[in-house]
Amino acid sequence: MAERGVSTEDLICLIINGEIIEEYPDDFPYPSSLILGYILGYAFHVVAAKGRNLVKIVTVYRADEEKWLNHRTRKT
Repeated sequence: MAERGVSTEDLICLIINGEIIEEYPDDFPYPSSLILGYILGYAFHVVAAKGRNLVKIVTVYRADEEKWLNHRTRKT
């Protein structure tokens, strides 16, 4: 997060106000989701895994416009 300039407060806002754009129910050890959110107008993706009593952040990164349409759909 620090390498990408994302604070804990930013991360919380991304998750609370974000939109789940992909789900990975077979991820191990916990199912995870790809969440789209914005920081200062820039699109970010958060991969978060949800366990029984916890949420683990797998990664957070700025959405690459060369790989995504509208930051929601992967380019083929």
